[in-house]
Amino acid sequence: MPLSLTSSESAEVFGIMEDLTHGYDNAEVRERTGHRLLRLLKADYFASFVWNEGIGEFRDGITINMTDDNISRYEEYFQYRDPITPALQKRKKATPVSSIMEHRKLVKTEFFTDFLARDGLCYGINYYAYSYGRNIGDVRIWRGRHGDEFDQRDADLLDAIGPAFTNAMRRCSPPTIENEGTMVFELANRFGLSKREAEIARELLHGASDAGIADRLCISMPTVRSHVQSIFQKCGINRRSQLFARCVSIIHQK
Repeated sequence: MPLSLTSSESAEVFGIMEDLTHGYDNAEVRERTGHRLLRLLKADYFASFVWNEGIGEFRDGITINMTDDNISRYEEYFQYRDPITPALQKRKKATPVSSIMEHRKLVKTEFFTDFLARDGLCYGINYYAYSYGRNIGDVRIWRGRHGDEFDQRDADLLDAIGPAFTNAMRRCSPPTIENEGTMVFELANRFGLSKREAEIARELLHGASDAGIADRLCISMPTVRSHVQSIFQKCGINRRSQLFARCVSIIHQK
């Protein structure tokens, strides 16, 4: 059954969707989304992290209405003693914290008393964005103790926005070693890139400058620029930031 939205909810949802189509960087995508989600869900606190699989840690935190000192304590200590996030992170849909652990049990944990309660966080809901099985960013929303627990309608609202948020995170996230080879192969195969153009496309995906590419591949700057222009023309793009999104769209079509 389709969600029935109030006029204010519709305005926030449309605003979120519009923001997610712009070319904002990783941090700004999450911060803009956070402000709107707080209004949409009538919540008080927002946090978002990116999972670094290589070191097994959440990093690059973006927060709203939370203190920097407390977030530092989370990154340095409490994320390793977090009784709810490992289970929430496995979910591929928006999930209220109470679905993982009853609130009466949560409030008895060190995580609640010495971390959440310090900033006033009480009732939470999380959403984790996944790309090819990799967690590329999350949304953590909390209400204070005077609020209510999040319900299924709140989860449905967040799930409705989730795919657009995930796509935006894909566009502004760097490729990984695991999938970059597939990306470059599919790009070259679909658009007829030459071997040299494929090599340069790989460098572009890593954010290399023209000078960096010229130095790494031992070719001249004019040659680099000529190849970059050819890649853009063949792939139907006009700036570097669009290349990763083009790779993702190709793989999704397969």
